[in-house]
Amino acid sequence: MEVRYERLRPAQIIAQREACSVAYLPIGTIEWHGEHNPVGLDTLKIHQLLIRCAQRTGGLVFPPLYYGENREQALMEANARDREQIAAKMGLSPQNFAPGYMYQSVEQQNTNYHHLLLHIFHEVKSLGFKLLVVGAGHYPLLDHARAAACTFHQAQKGREGERMLVWAFTGYELVRGRFQPCGDHAGKWETSMLLALDPGMTDLSLLPADRSQPPVGASDNGVQNASAEWGEEIVAAIVEQVDQKVRYLMEHHHELWGHGAPM
Repeated sequence: MEVRYERLRPAQIIAQREACSVAYLPIGTIEWHGEHNPVGLDTLKIHQLLIRCAQRTGGLVFPPLYYGENREQALMEANARDREQIAAKMGLSPQNFAPGYMYQSVEQQNTNYHHLLLHIFHEVKSLGFKLLVVGAGHYPLLDHARAAACTFHQAQKGREGERMLVWAFTGYELVRGRFQPCGDHAGKWETSMLLALDPGMTDLSLLPADRSQPPVGASDNGVQNASAEWGEEIVAAIVEQVDQKVRYLMEHHHELWGHGAPM
């Protein structure tokens, strides 16, 4: 069954929303993920993962958000130790990612992203959903999603009509302790997930042939051993955890309002 919201006709949306009033929003970024992975890995990964979740539990997946986040914090091109090597391999000047390159300050960029997320949350609510699950493919965006969720929950207080809950996750924190490594940057974990979720996007032959040479801008944790099979194990475990959480939130929807709504 097609679960991507933008690809459905109105009658199809109504039927699937009435069957399960859950929306999924993939958020990510465009960022260096090694020479062996596409720069959109974070967003590609979480988009496909949320499609798996919707196919398992029900609900509809909204188009992914690639843009809008802070481009001077938590970005490999700007903050990694080997950022100059990354820039060189991208054919760009390191100054393109230097502090102050963006036309707004770090604080302004964070505020803009906060408002962008709030705008999307209210838009999704206007389309009739009771629960919004935000998947943060770029791990640092989890804090932004949770902050926006808090603001959004507060904004609904005192208003008439059905309320919408927002819950955000990245994935690795749901299965921490079950895998090693569990969460990384373009290493064995993320690369395996993409191999499973979006085959053909990764080329392991582009990794250094000499394993004593660390890959540029990627976790050096056995990434050469990444596999679609291991990625499928990871994906299945995360989807199971999301399924349990979504079912709980829907079953206890009206009990979870007030201070301390689940993030």
